[in-house]
Amino acid sequence: MFWRSILSLVLAGLAASTRPARAGAIPSVLLARPMPPPTWALLERELFKANAIATQAFYDRYFDERGYLLCVERWGGDDGPDDAIEAVTDWTLLHALGGGDGILQRYHQAWEGHLRQYTEAKTVEVPLARDGMYYQEFPVMFDWLHHAEGLTPFSLQGLATPDDSLYRRRVQRFAGFYLNESPQAQNYDFEHRIIRSLFTGSRGPLLRRATALDWAGDPIEVAHRFQLGHGERSYQEMLAHFEDYNEIVGDHPSNLLATSLAVHAYALTGNPKYRTWLLDYVEAWIDRMNENNGIIPTNIGLDGTIGGEAGGRWYGGVYGWGFTVRVPQTGAWAHRQTHHLGFIGFMNAYLLTGDDRYLEPWRVQSQRINAEVRMIDGVPHYPQKYGDRGWYHFTPAPYRPFARELHSLSWEARDRVAVADDPWLRYLDGDHPNYPETVLRADLNRIRQQVEGMRKDHTTPDTRLADDPMKYNPASVQSLVSLTLGGLHPGRLAAPLHCRVRYFDPQERRAGLPSDVAALVSKIDPDGIQLTLVNISQSESRTVILQSGAYGEHRWQRALTSQATQSIQGTHLQVTLQPGAGDVIQLEMERFVNPPTLEFPWQSTR
Repeated sequence: MFWRSILSLVLAGLAASTRPARAGAIPSVLLARPMPPPTWALLERELFKANAIATQAFYDRYFDERGYLLCVERWGGDDGPDDAIEAVTDWTLLHALGGGDGILQRYHQAWEGHLRQYTEAKTVEVPLARDGMYYQEFPVMFDWLHHAEGLTPFSLQGLATPDDSLYRRRVQRFAGFYLNESPQAQNYDFEHRIIRSLFTGSRGPLLRRATALDWAGDPIEVAHRFQLGHGERSYQEMLAHFEDYNEIVGDHPSNLLATSLAVHAYALTGNPKYRTWLLDYVEAWIDRMNENNGIIPTNIGLDGTIGGEAGGRWYGGVYGWGFTVRVPQTGAWAHRQTHHLGFIGFMNAYLLTGDDRYLEPWRVQSQRINAEVRMIDGVPHYPQKYGDRGWYHFTPAPYRPFARELHSLSWEARDRVAVADDPWLRYLDGDHPNYPETVLRADLNRIRQQVEGMRKDHTTPDTRLADDPMKYNPASVQSLVSLTLGGLHPGRLAAPLHCRVRYFDPQERRAGLPSDVAALVSKIDPDGIQLTLVNISQSESRTVILQSGAYGEHRWQRALTSQATQSIQGTHLQVTLQPGAGDVIQLEMERFVNPPTLEFPWQSTR
């Protein structure tokens, strides 16, 4: 009787796989072949459990019942509001991957708590935040490196709760700060296609030279009380750290990080104004690169000219190509630049269009810079900086920022050269068969180390700064992103998630792998992936929906299993796994053919 039931289920699955899906229905496949749980599958499920337990312990240690971080609230580039919420980075992504609902609940408490905490927190001497460090639930005025770090968990919240009305309003409001929809935040110049300052926010751009005080925050006792993240031993050294951080007026490539707000607003609403603004802004930067011999300039004047607020120096400005400063406590030179962060904006344009012209400028830039190679002691060295005397800071490593991200988008052989030794890519080539178990065990070990560090942390709320708990955040998702999604971790810059496949639980009506289901992407090519799904439950069936891309930006063509071939021609495929069942699925796809959306599959019209 048992085998007759199994046979009938298999035959039903085969029949379903050969029938065309009815209009609006999600194509479905049944997997009934028994598969003893592989070690990697058991490790994946254990990693979800370990993350849930550790994040609970972390929250209980560092947050109160209001969601306030237990620390001394300060403003500044060392330890500001962004650090308070950066402490829960990866928590929303973890939930979207399949982590427990408690993780999302604790993130919500921390997010809402830090909004209140830093709206109430005010500076005394720093003029920028005397009425509160947040206004309209957004930093009043700072640079996008710090904005992005603080917005990272919020940006990825949309993967988990796209129907949250408060979240939708906030995303649109924040994006609107850069479309000049708030009279108090006229950050963008539509005529010259620039964000008007390195310092922008809910109170608009700072259109004067910044001071060390603007960056360092109000005076604070340091000795015997705090251990500062940059190693300063006194408040005077904090000021000295930022004494050259002056040239902020005008546009800078790191402002392209603001385009992620437009991506998420577009994915939530479908309103074309966000897409239009984003592409127009990125196009402006392409024009500047073309005008500047293929190199992205780091200062654009208020009149739209290259170097216009930096004495004509295209490499000028804070965090510019020529920004090298002294470390006050050691006297050593520090090379600080963030122009490469602009690549996130170009990635966002590619997400919306699939057009290689948004990737090509960065290939050209790398070629131009690496062509300046010098032989030093018989070893080729490549420049990383440019100043008044030309290229400098030569290193043995070629200039190749975001090489993994570039290749992951194009998946072209010419971009693979720069990341030829990447262990994940070697695994996908079949050269590193133990990779899944190795990286899953590494993430489990990381959780143990983070919790151990947290338990040894003897700081108290009055000897703790906002950036102190970050180093103990136990959320560990690197292996889950690569193995289950076939994607790259989005980093800490509020960037969208880029991957080949994402999962949804139709029973629980939420994002992520259902309980007991494990997934392993074992091969990727430009036109598809190879994916193993397994149900480690030996008594209950499980159903999972596979989406093509993080935002449905891709389109499935066909699914091939050991039992059937399913034509899909859409963005979703529903897979039912019988108890203890699993199989390898070949999924053919077209990439970057759909506008991104955060709709869940049961809401989708595709």
